[in-house]
Amino acid sequence: MEFETSTLMLIFFVILLVISIWKIYAFLPNKPLEDDDTTEGAQEELILVMLNTIKNRNKNISIDELYVYMIENEDFNKEKFWRFNKNRLNKLLESYYIKNPHISNIGEIYIEIKG
Repeated sequence: MEFETSTLMLIFFVILLVISIWKIYAFLPNKPLEDDDTTEGAQEELILVMLNTIKNRNKNISIDELYVYMIENEDFNKEKFWRFNKNRLNKLLESYYIKNPHISNIGEIYIEIKG
């Protein structure tokens, strides 16, 4: 039984394609990482820490000060949120403002929490 060159090439191509797809699949993450801070639960946890930090400070707090106070907060999980930075805080505040359209700055968050 003789195979033509094109048939052999097709067989090898299919075999190597299956092997390549398997190798890619083997390296894809199959379970969520323990320090994944992009999930909904992690977002809610960060928002709670942010609100708690604003509540314990004054209404004239800047974003830079809020960032430092959040990292120093005892509820802040440094191992889970090791990627947390000022840009992430800005996005967190922005998402909070979108969910609460009557609020536009940190002072108004403070007034709402205290009031």
